[in-house]
Parts: sequence; structure tokens; C-alpha cells
Amino acid sequence: MAGDLFAGLDGGFDALQRRASRIVEVLRGTAVDVPPYDPQAHGPLVEFDGVADYEEVDRYWVNAPYAFVFIGFDAESDTHYYHVVEPHLDDFEQTVLDQLYDDIRDALIYDATTDPDDREAVLIAQMQRLLSEYSIDVTPNAFHRLFYYLHRTFEGFEKLDPVMQDPHIEDVSCDGYGLPLFVYHTDYTDIETNITYEQQELDSFVVRLAQQSGRHISIGDPVTETTLPDGSRAELALGEEVTPRGSAFTIRKYSEEPFTPATLVDYDTFSLDQMAYLWLAIESNKSLLFAGGTASGKTTSMNAVSMFVPPRAKILTIEDTRELALYHDNWLSSVTRGADGGGGDTITMYDLLRSALRHRPEYIIVGEVRGEEAMTLFQAMNTGHTTYSTMHADSVQTVINRLENDPINVPRAMIQSLDILCVQTLTHVGDERVRRSSVIAEIEGIDQRTGDLDYSTAFEWDPTRDDFEQRDSNVLDEIQDERGWSRSDLLRELRNRKRVLQYLVEQDVTDYRRFTALINEYYAQPERVVARVTDALDSDVAAAAPGVVE
Repeated sequence: MAGDLFAGLDGGFDALQRRASRIVEVLRGTAVDVPPYDPQAHGPLVEFDGVADYEEVDRYWVNAPYAFVFIGFDAESDTHYYHVVEPHLDDFEQTVLDQLYDDIRDALIYDATTDPDDREAVLIAQMQRLLSEYSIDVTPNAFHRLFYYLHRTFEGFEKLDPVMQDPHIEDVSCDGYGLPLFVYHTDYTDIETNITYEQQELDSFVVRLAQQSGRHISIGDPVTETTLPDGSRAELALGEEVTPRGSAFTIRKYSEEPFTPATLVDYDTFSLDQMAYLWLAIESNKSLLFAGGTASGKTTSMNAVSMFVPPRAKILTIEDTRELALYHDNWLSSVTRGADGGGGDTITMYDLLRSALRHRPEYIIVGEVRGEEAMTLFQAMNTGHTTYSTMHADSVQTVINRLENDPINVPRAMIQSLDILCVQTLTHVGDERVRRSSVIAEIEGIDQRTGDLDYSTAFEWDPTRDDFEQRDSNVLDEIQDERGWSRSDLLRELRNRKRVLQYLVEQDVTDYRRFTALINEYYAQPERVVARVTDALDSDVAAAAPGVVE
């Protein structure tokens, strides 16, 4: 095996011996007992001198101590650059890594386990065993550099792994062979990276992504959509037939920590008034549809406001690819299946929706409506089920037109069972790219004179002031009548919910578990919660007042 390890090195045996002597001297240590990495004792694993022509504007770890990201800015072209920095391997270490990869792969497959910690222990044990067989002694630094690349390959996303671990990245886009990868960064928007793929490397990676997700992709069937093991959505294309510049992929990263309504208010996607309105509407079983263009935040908003569903209500979700993450005990999740998903028949959203009605849910959430499932969804609305869904459309009228025409074809009389339509947009405020709830409309019914579907605007975003205008609401009037409230009761309820939301925003409650816990407590004991948050808000105001001494 040692002969295989050194095969292919240039310069003959003498050169090999000199190189081996140099490496052994540099990598002096033990291959049996490798201590945990200690930056104080062992020094850095990565070295970096910057990128020519780019001024550094940001730098942060994505996988400490192995990989960090450098963000540079070129003033002349007014562009940012995303540069991944990883440990450097010299030629000899790269040869060792290649041999370790070949020899460890089968062992890891044999010892496969669902526990990542166990797989990491297996990887380390196999590395120690093989390095001993190779008669190569390595320092802790060298061992951890080799471990990083092996772990990145077997357990991560190969060279894409640092990007996938970056919490600032929303989307990843590879457009073909030899082309730079682009990412959407929450602070720097669309930005070019230093990552590229050659043909064989990219083809293999696309096939691997499909296989890991239980999907089939081939030259004969070169396009597939899937959900990656970490929950991210991926659109994959193999070869040059449908994507002439070569295999391609786009990944929309899955966030393990979903946005809360408080986060959306903090980002100014919604106002406190809008969110209090949606909270009361959801509790009162009003059906909602979120519309908008690509990356406008439709699914994020729908997922967030679902945290307002009362704690014991039964929720059933239906999706093509898993995106929704609810912190709710009584939640039944369902996902469609393609013909290759498990060896059986295809299971569509229409099939799942028909089945869902027999589960007797109180709330039905459909990831996106685009076809025949919309008819069943609106039938569910008409039979008393509260439903939420999303749709690609950029205005209220566009939503109505799409619903009424091919391929959806929902009768106008059924559309009027929809209560609220929220249209979102991805736009600019100054130099900043932002998401805003541009319109919250209410479906009022069919105009008996014209036959058109009537709707009114409850909230509208004013782009000149970057503010939201509130108007009269028929939905709130309906809720007032259904609850038997006076007008002052309704306004007090909205005011109390605004106060709770304001408290959550000011306390920076971004964790969905903490957020949901307080909402559920409000449902159980609203007076106590309102009193507590009011005291906290008043205390904060007093503490911030000039001349106040703690």
C-alpha cells in the first residue's frame, strides 16, 4: 500500500526520498495519539495574505479553525468578492490525502451510522490506522488538515461545504464548467466567489447531490428538483443538453432556525400593526395566501405566521420539497413523491391534499399552489378548513388571474372563500435590498353588478417613505361580529397583541421556541402576559429616559 501511496511522484527514488525526509521532518509527531487541536500550542491551520486588488471589508469563520470567508471590495468596479480560505496542502500531503480517501471510503461505508459524532470517530480511527500502515508520522496540524478535507468530502458538500456552512448565504448558483460560483449574501447580495468546478468534478457532484436525496439524474433524464439531506432545496441539471455551459445547480439553503414574526417586524418586512392583524386573523380561522416573486420571502412569511396557530389545533402541511418547519405539537407533515422516490407510484400534492381532508385538520398549509391541487384547496376552504399557501405572482390582480385561468382554473365563486391575500416584494430601499409586504388585501366577494371579484386593501407599503399605510378592514369587522366584541374590545385586543410583539422585537427573541412559548402563554393567560410585557416595556422606557439613575 505504501508503494501505491508514493506512485506517480516525479523525480525518481532519490527525489522521493529527499521529499519524504523533508515531510517527515516537518510532520514529526505520532499517528496513534493525536491530541485535539489547540491553536495556542499548534498555531493556525490556515494562512492567508489577502486577495490582490481587493480591500478587505469583512472576515469571519464558517468552520473554525479550518475555514473562513474573506469579503473583498474593488472600488474601481464597485464589486464585492467572496473568497473561501481553507488549509493549504503541499504536493506530498495532497498525495497522502488522495490515498487516504481511496482507503477510507469503503471503511466509512461499512461503518455507516446515523450519528455524525460516531462517523467522525470512525474517520479519525481509520486515519490513525492507515497513517500508521503508511509509516508516516504527522504533527497535530497536519493530521487536522487532512481530517478537514476528508470530513468535508465524506460528511459535507466537498468544496462547497464552507459556503453551505455560512449562515449569511441564502442561495448558491453554479452555472457551468469552469465558471465562478455565485452566492446571495444577506449583507452583500449577489456576489462572485473563488469556487469553480471542472467538468468531471461538477458532473460527479451533481450526481452525488441527486443520489444523496434519493433522486435519479442522468444524461437521459438530466433535470431534477430535490431536497438535500440538510433540508435545502436544489435544482440540478446534468450535462450540456439542457444547460449548454455544462452541469449546473442552484441551492436554496434551508434555515434550521426559522424566522419568527418578530424577526420579520425587526427587518421591516411587516409592521407591528400588520403582524397583530395577521395574528388575530389566524386565530380567527381566516384563510391566507402569500404571493410574490422569486426570493420575495413568501414561504418564510407563511412559516413565520404559522407560529400564531393556537397550540392544540391540528395542522397538516403539504409540500413538494420540505421547507416548512413548525414548532407545533399537533402537526402532520407530508411531502410529495416522484416515481423514483420509493419504487412505487407518484404521489402528487393533489393526492396528499385529498388525503389530508380525511385527517380532519383544522389548518391546512400547502407549500405552493400551481395546478389541480388549487381546486381541492379552495374546496377545503369552502368546507370550513383554514388554509394557507403561496403562489408566484406580483400583484393581487395577477393572483386572481392565475387562479381563474389555466392550469389552475378555480371558479370565481370559490375564490371568494379566500379571506386575505398578502403580496410580498424583493426591492431596494436606498442601496439596500429588502423584502417588504407590499399589499395586504381582503377578498370581499363578487360584485353583483359587474360579476368581478371585489377586493379591498387593508395595508399598503409606501416606497417613498418606506412605511405601511393602514386602511379599513372588513376582516376585522367580521372578527368583531363573530366574537361578539364591541369596537373598543377589538382595538384593545389588537393593541395588546402589538404590545406583546413589540416586547418580542425589543427583546430580540429570534428563537422560534421562545417566541412560540410566549404566544401559547398568551392564549392561555392573556391578561398576565400583557401585564408582564407592559411592565418590561415601561421599565425599558424609564431606563432610557434622560437623567434616570438605575
